[in-house]
Amino acid sequence: MRRLAALTLSLSLGSLPLLASAATCSWPAWDSYKQAMMSDDGRIIDRSSPKLITTSEGQSYGLFFALLGNDKQSFARILDWTRNNLAEGNLEAHLPAWLWGRSESGKWQVLDTNNATDADLWIAYSLLEAGRLWQQPAYLALGQNMLWRSAAQSLRKLPGLGLMLLPGDVGFDSPEGWRLNPSYLPPQLLARFAGISPVWAELAANQQRVLIEGSPKGFAPDWLLWKSASGWAPDTQDGSAGDYDAIRVYLWVGMLAKEAVNAQSLQKHFAPMVSLTQTLGHPPETVDALTGKYSGTGPAGFSAAMLPLLASADSPALAVQQARVQQEPPAADAYYNQSLLLFGKGWADQRYRFDKDGQLLPAWANTCKN
Repeated sequence: MRRLAALTLSLSLGSLPLLASAATCSWPAWDSYKQAMMSDDGRIIDRSSPKLITTSEGQSYGLFFALLGNDKQSFARILDWTRNNLAEGNLEAHLPAWLWGRSESGKWQVLDTNNATDADLWIAYSLLEAGRLWQQPAYLALGQNMLWRSAAQSLRKLPGLGLMLLPGDVGFDSPEGWRLNPSYLPPQLLARFAGISPVWAELAANQQRVLIEGSPKGFAPDWLLWKSASGWAPDTQDGSAGDYDAIRVYLWVGMLAKEAVNAQSLQKHFAPMVSLTQTLGHPPETVDALTGKYSGTGPAGFSAAMLPLLASADSPALAVQQARVQQEPPAADAYYNQSLLLFGKGWADQRYRFDKDGQLLPAWANTCKN
């Protein structure tokens, strides 16, 4: 099994599309995701909440998965719903509100107007790559506009750290410092944006510091605090725990192209999570980034999220976690775990890769064009 993992990892980016012919051009996992969680008009619904919420994160992931599935119709529907319901009908003028659902009065509406920059970046990225891959100039233009609007609203220069994109416009800077979320800035996306402007390359270099310095034992926190006088500190609200946000750090790092800047150093830095997953037989639900103390059993979505990093390390835990994902799949309507599943297992099944510059390489690109 280790030999198989090494073979999977060593496949060149150029040969990836050739492997797509071994599978159909449809993506059953995306079809199931849509059936369980996507409304006819393009809303991704989190049914775990009594308010049946939709987040800009969910819409952003839906756009990315639709692009991976070469599903132009669903992409357009998700984009339209996002524009009409989260951005006051105009994504050129407004970043999407992060939370929408049923209010206490029973009205369906925006519940929090603040933006979420991780969703903003994933939407911008998906638009840019959809524009490139599907040859849609309107998507390219909207993606660039969203990228710059996100920078204009959420980019700050933090003393001692430099340029950083805060998690949202409101509520992340205070006299105590600046709250940051390491999972909000995937290195692949920043590499793609760096091809548009050097400001994103500067941000990528600073994000490298967030990932390395903010995870001193190789375990990522959900949140952390930057203080101008003393640097990193535990988050005042969530401490140094890493769980349902932090799991995405290992996912993004694991999916970096071998040739990507800092890929090897990042994957080596987070090797302790690989070792712990191997020792336990599953990813822990929570790990303290400062002490390394862990607790709980992470759900199957965590196992799926770990697949790329386990593959990069040629870990025997790869086969164990693949089996767990197969034998204990998340519930069909478990929004977050299913999202982690599509990201991690989609990558492991060679549905896509990122190149060293962050461009998306979907397996359908050379074999399933329509």
